[in-house]
Amino acid sequence: MQIDFLAVGNVTRDIAPEGFRLGGTVSFAAVTARRLGCHPGILTRAALDGLVPPAESIGPAGLQTSGLPGTPLADIPIHVMPSPVTTTFANIYRESGRVQVIQAIADPVTPEGLPPEWADTPVVLLGPIAREIPAVWAGMFPRALLGITPQGLMRRWDEAGHVAPGPWDDAEAFLARADAVILSREDVGGDDARIGWLAARARLLVVTDGWHGATVYQDGIRIQIPPRPAVEVDPTGAGDVFATAFLVRYAETSDPQVAARFANVVASMSVEAPGQAGIPLRATVQAWLQGDEALGKTKL
Repeated sequence: MQIDFLAVGNVTRDIAPEGFRLGGTVSFAAVTARRLGCHPGILTRAALDGLVPPAESIGPAGLQTSGLPGTPLADIPIHVMPSPVTTTFANIYRESGRVQVIQAIADPVTPEGLPPEWADTPVVLLGPIAREIPAVWAGMFPRALLGITPQGLMRRWDEAGHVAPGPWDDAEAFLARADAVILSREDVGGDDARIGWLAARARLLVVTDGWHGATVYQDGIRIQIPPRPAVEVDPTGAGDVFATAFLVRYAETSDPQVAARFANVVASMSVEAPGQAGIPLRATVQAWLQGDEALGKTKL
């Protein structure tokens, strides 16, 4: 199937009060891209048992399915490379911030699993969740608009699975090719020196900061993009939603400020419902943006 947005990285089983929930950057990215009018696909690794319909067949490089019935990915093409386990996370939110615990880690996603018909996808997001994307991926899509959310490459965890920020190995290889690098202040532990180092080397760096909005760094210029107010219900995946919305709009406009404002609105709406239920349709986002512009003109 022909797609126009590819998300590469591992899906996760996220532990939630009601049981397990489908997660991972690629899951949130694909749902966001679809609701914004794109035709996304996912390349991932996971345990096939219980993840895909039993009637599907496994080819030499994995399995390709038309979606996961009963999930938000029900109509999104997914190529699953087999792994003994599916990456599993527990996300615990406290006043001091999020505590993450990894309970299982799937195998890395490697280029031989890329379906040939997806090699020329125009927009690609490398969305690692637990260091599963090797640097070779940086050179795999020479004609695409390539974005990366390096959060999963900067994660480290102890023997008990408790996650903490760490260094980004092979950063130079990814930065040399990526058209946009998108991360949060939390990903770098609030370290302004690390943000400055990345900004000096990335073609385009976007740093999100929760209720403070986002900051765009390009060509030595730093631009603050204000947030959209929201009532938070579940912040899981907000950064992934932002990154996807940013890439979709940046591909359309080549304007990082317009793209970041659009992404702020999409991400803020996504946290107003549990899981992926709050990710808005494009018409909803456009209506809010148009209303905000009209309000601004009225104030003037």
